[in-house]
Amino acid sequence: MTLWIGLTGGIGSGKSQAAKIFSDLGVPHIDADSLSRNLTADNGIALPAIRRLFGDKVFHTQNSLNRAALRDLVFRRPQAKKELEEVLLPLILNEIKSAKTRYPNAAYGIIDVPLLIENPEFLAAVDRVLVIDVSEATQILRVQQRSGLNTEEIKRIMNTQASRKTRLLYADDVLENEGTLSELTQKIQGLHRFYLGYSGNSKFGTSLP
Repeated sequence: MTLWIGLTGGIGSGKSQAAKIFSDLGVPHIDADSLSRNLTADNGIALPAIRRLFGDKVFHTQNSLNRAALRDLVFRRPQAKKELEEVLLPLILNEIKSAKTRYPNAAYGIIDVPLLIENPEFLAAVDRVLVIDVSEATQILRVQQRSGLNTEEIKRIMNTQASRKTRLLYADDVLENEGTLSELTQKIQGLHRFYLGYSGNSKFGTSLP
């Protein structure tokens, strides 16, 4: 039976890079963000429900979502964010469940979910939680470097996510990612060996500094 690891971390933590390294090691990787994009792509199955909620103002055409308009609406109206999640999360969860069935013989797999901690339904779909951890200062610096957002904008995004303290409370395994890509790769190789040898009866967690 495949051991499913829920991979999460705040914006700028390096979670996506960590997921790529696991994939390069041949580990099955289910990406919740990718599934969400497919659901909301042109003619995606989530579009009719989104149109019913928010109307034509978040669409370019009948079957093409205006992602920028929807993103702006969600940031301005917390209730809109909640309504969108009520549409998307059950669909994403179904897609995750379907994807898991494609790897019945894998020793373990990664389910990459940015908002894993915030959604109990996703937590129930994984066996362990791996948090990619960095300081809030590092988060802000990295996001500024890659996107050009200012500190206030980045903090606004961070405030929509679970706090660092909360993520660590839920973690079975913690990977500190303040260093280089080479260091991150070495740590993930160590976790890879750990997960390959992991016993379902084990009660301990790991923290890689």
